[in-house]
Amino acid sequence: MPKPQTIHICSRCDAQSYKWNGRCSECGAWGTLQEQTVDAKKSENKKPSVAPAEIIGFNNAETRDFASLRIKTNIGEVDRVLGGGIVPGSLILLSGEPGIGKSTIVAQIADAAAKNSTVFYASGEESFNQVKSRFDRLKCGGENIKFISETNVEKIIAAVNAPADIEVGRIAPLIKGVGGIKSSNPNNPPALLIIDSIQTVYTSAVESEPGGLNQIRASAVSFLEMAKKENIPVILIGHITKDGSIAGPKSLEHIVDTVIYLEAEQKHDYRILRATKNRFGSINELGIFEMTGAGFKEIKNPGAIFLETTDEKISGSVISCVIEGTRPFLVEIQALATKTVFGYPQRKASGFDLNRLQVLIAVLTKRAKINLTNQDVILNVVGGLKINDPALDLPVCLAITSSLLNQVVSRETITLGEVGLGGEVRNVSKLEQRLNEAEKLGFTKAIIPNINTKTKLKTTKVKNIQNIVKNF
Repeated sequence: MPKPQTIHICSRCDAQSYKWNGRCSECGAWGTLQEQTVDAKKSENKKPSVAPAEIIGFNNAETRDFASLRIKTNIGEVDRVLGGGIVPGSLILLSGEPGIGKSTIVAQIADAAAKNSTVFYASGEESFNQVKSRFDRLKCGGENIKFISETNVEKIIAAVNAPADIEVGRIAPLIKGVGGIKSSNPNNPPALLIIDSIQTVYTSAVESEPGGLNQIRASAVSFLEMAKKENIPVILIGHITKDGSIAGPKSLEHIVDTVIYLEAEQKHDYRILRATKNRFGSINELGIFEMTGAGFKEIKNPGAIFLETTDEKISGSVISCVIEGTRPFLVEIQALATKTVFGYPQRKASGFDLNRLQVLIAVLTKRAKINLTNQDVILNVVGGLKINDPALDLPVCLAITSSLLNQVVSRETITLGEVGLGGEVRNVSKLEQRLNEAEKLGFTKAIIPNINTKTKLKTTKVKNIQNIVKNF
C-alpha cells in the first residue's frame, strides 16, 4: 500500500515543491509554503474528464487573409519594419531603453491609426495630463483617441470591448472584475490598443506584484487572447536595460507575434527601428528616424547617413556598402594597426564580429604575407551600426593594410567583396544595387570581385587578397 505523500504548496501562486523552502521559487514570496498530505494512490487513479478540443478541417473552413488588411500607419519606416503595416489581431512588443522615444513613436502611430477608427491608449506610468501634453507637443491626437488610466488587465480589456455608445468616464462603474462587458461593438471596432507599459499592468489571475515575471507573462497572454478573439491589434511597450538583461520583455518574445526594438545612434541623434521577430514579414528591414522636438522624422534616403563626411585624408579608412533588408547603406570602416607593446596582440572590434576579424587577420598573415602577429588591430564601424555582412571582408582587409602601411585609400572609392580562407575574393549579393547607390552619392571608383557587372564606376577587379597588397 503506497504511503501518503507530503508536498509543500505556496499559498499565493499554488506552486508545489517536495521540500520546504523559505521563499517560493515561482512568485518569490517569503514564508508562503505550507505542508499538505496527498494520497498518492488516489491521485494516480484519478483521471480528469475533459471535453475534446474542436477540430477544424483546412478544406472546410473559411479564412480571411488579415495580412492583406493591414492598418497603414502612414509612417513609411514603421510600415517597412512591420512588413507593410499593422496586421489585425496581432500582438506587437516594442522594446527599448528608457527614454529612447518609445512613447513618442507610439503616439505618432496612434495618431495615424485614429484617422478612421478608435484607438485606446492605456498608461500605468503617466497621468492623462502628461500623455495629453505629449500628444499636443507632437501635434497628434483627436476625438478618436481614448485614454485609459488603469493598470488592471481585466478592466482595460472590458473597456476596449465596451459598446461605442457608452460615455467615457462611465465605463469603470460597469466593470465588475473578470468577464464584465464581453462583446465589442461590431460596427466600429477599435483600430488599435496601446499598453504603456507591460511592466505596470497586472492581472487578477496571478497574485503577485506588477512587473514580476509571472505577472508580465499572464498579462501578455490575456492581451493575446483578446487580440486573437476580437481581431484588435495590441502594441505592448516593454522597457529593457542598456544591456538588455531584464527578464520581462525577453520572456515575452515567444508569446507575441512581432518584436521590434528601438535603438539609439547617439552621434547623430538617429533612432533605428528593427524587427527581431515578425510572423507577418521580414526581419531584415530597418527603419531610420531623426529625433526632433516635434517627434520622429523619417529619413527618406538613409544611404549616406552613416558615412562620415570629411576632407581629411586618413590611412586605415575604407568606404563600403551593406544591405539591410532591401535597402543599401554606405558605411565607413576604420582600422588601426599599432605595434604591440606588451603581451599578446590585442584584437578589438566595434560594430563588427570579433571572431570574423580574427579570421581575416589570419588570412592576411598567411595568404598576403602581412605580419600582424606583433600588431594590435582595432576596428570600428563609423556611425554605431552593428554589421554582419560578408561584403565587408575585403574593406576590412584593405583598411588594416592601409593602416599598417600608412597608405591612404581614396574616399571616392567603394570596396566590396567576401574573402575566403584561401585569400580568394568572392562575389557578394546585390552587387549592382550597391554600386548604383555609390554612383548616386558621387563615387567614381570601385574595388570589387572579379566578375562581370554593369556599372559606370571605374572598377578594379580583384581575384585574391594578395592583389590588394601589391597595389600598395
